[in-house]
Amino acid sequence: MLKTIRVLKAAGFLLIGCAVLWVSAQTAPLNAGSTTPPAKVAFSEADKRRGSYGPYRANNDLLYYHLDVRVDQEEQFLSGKNSIRFKMLKAGKRIQLDLVSTFQIDKIVLDRTNGTPLLLRYERAAGRTIYVDFSKTLRKGETYTVEFYYSGHPVEMGRFGGFVFRKDPMGRPLVNTACEEEGASVWWPNKDQWRDEVDNMDISVEAPSDLVEVSGGRFQSKEDLHDGYTRWNWRVQYPINNYDVSLNIGKYVHFGDRYGNLTLDYYVFPEDLEKAKRQFVQVKDMLNAFTHYFGEYPFPEDGYKLVEAMYSGVENQTAITYGNHFENGYLGRPKSGIGTRFDFIIVHESAHEWFGNSITARDRSDMWIHEGWANYCEGLFVEYMWGKQDGITYVNTDKENVKNHDPVISEEEVVSTPPVDQYKKGGLFLNTLRSVIGDDARWFALLHDYYQHFKYQTIMTTDMVAFFNQKTGKDLTPIFNEYLRHAAIPVLQLRFDENAHAVSYRWQADEKDFAMPVLVGQKDHWKMIYPSTREWKTMPSSLMKDDFDVATDSYYINVSKE
Repeated sequence: MLKTIRVLKAAGFLLIGCAVLWVSAQTAPLNAGSTTPPAKVAFSEADKRRGSYGPYRANNDLLYYHLDVRVDQEEQFLSGKNSIRFKMLKAGKRIQLDLVSTFQIDKIVLDRTNGTPLLLRYERAAGRTIYVDFSKTLRKGETYTVEFYYSGHPVEMGRFGGFVFRKDPMGRPLVNTACEEEGASVWWPNKDQWRDEVDNMDISVEAPSDLVEVSGGRFQSKEDLHDGYTRWNWRVQYPINNYDVSLNIGKYVHFGDRYGNLTLDYYVFPEDLEKAKRQFVQVKDMLNAFTHYFGEYPFPEDGYKLVEAMYSGVENQTAITYGNHFENGYLGRPKSGIGTRFDFIIVHESAHEWFGNSITARDRSDMWIHEGWANYCEGLFVEYMWGKQDGITYVNTDKENVKNHDPVISEEEVVSTPPVDQYKKGGLFLNTLRSVIGDDARWFALLHDYYQHFKYQTIMTTDMVAFFNQKTGKDLTPIFNEYLRHAAIPVLQLRFDENAHAVSYRWQADEKDFAMPVLVGQKDHWKMIYPSTREWKTMPSSLMKDDFDVATDSYYINVSKE
């Protein structure tokens, strides 16, 4: 999945999308959180139009796309159309779509079952916004299809370029897409937001006949067009977010495997075939772990694919791009530790099939629903493979690099990207929540039920909180809010009266009425206490201040001792 800076837990470095910055753990302070309020971001009109679910988005429900394009590698040119089927939820004469201004709109037509397609008027507004206008009112409850024809030279945008023409290591032509951060409208016209997913779609790509094209979904057919191009047809049989739609064209060779009835298909450069066969056996370990915790792979009818690319990896639905050099860790790092035991890209990006692709945030402000959960899944994978202690160690590694300068959840209804902390802090928060639940059997049942309840849906954090509150019978809302809607993490304040053999305690937190149980004392002899922000409480303790510990591997908190 990727998109923004994230912390790779098994070593002292940061992932920027899927680029790496080495970070010295010695220079990255552990923050309770900034006491300075985060600066107010000034969003452009374009960001507001694309990020909001305004009236011309909300008046219709997406049903189906058929993306049908030709890719001219030599001219670095893209042309074709997207057929967009939607149902009107409210009568109206206008809908809103998106496409970057670098592409020409050739025409937009209303596809009429009986009669000639009707040419439609449109208006290009701020940024990528395109308002499509109809001469007659579209009726509530009726289904319509618009065909959007476009062409142009894709312009690279974002960390991975969005849509890029490249050369593979041997100098052969290569085209890949990666557009979660920049949005799918960098290369094809669509309703470019996360709330409304099509139920299914078809993808047809005309590519040079000496190359192979791979997209998400199930391969249907290919046809030699006898003009130097071959048309590849793929069908996506599940709901899909627009940024998960992918196109990959290269000199690929294919090999396959099975995981029960699930097909595993791998597309790599010819010289990497043997390395891929050795490295990709880890896919089955990943599937064993995540099906154990959450249930079967979300898209069995479409299968699972890894496709080699020139960047490290992105979670395109059922066609995950892979560029981790067929090594464990992330691009050759770390050199030691738990992170060297497995291929980071296989585990993290595949976790997104459950969290990000099956369960999707309704608004990008809640992207931690993708990234925080995928981060935590890495620790679960480690726990499944090597035991709980290694899993907890992995989750906590490099937590000193979490900045706590801005809330994990960013502003809604604009094109805002949450901070780096959504990755690591999201995973640490879930590890904390596990400790609050305090019963592993119950925790893992909750994880399974959470996924099963929300799969194939778009949700917000509020939906998640309501689910966990209902299932546990506890009001966990203040705990969710403290970690996700405020910048700082809670501080457990301890005051020692060694003469009285007592310690007083309370929480310092930004969330009103924050109260969270926590284990204190000594390892293997922990005692549960129940501090709150409202008052100091006191407990007897024969331990001196330096000997009094807090289970900070189980709770992402800071501790103050006086």
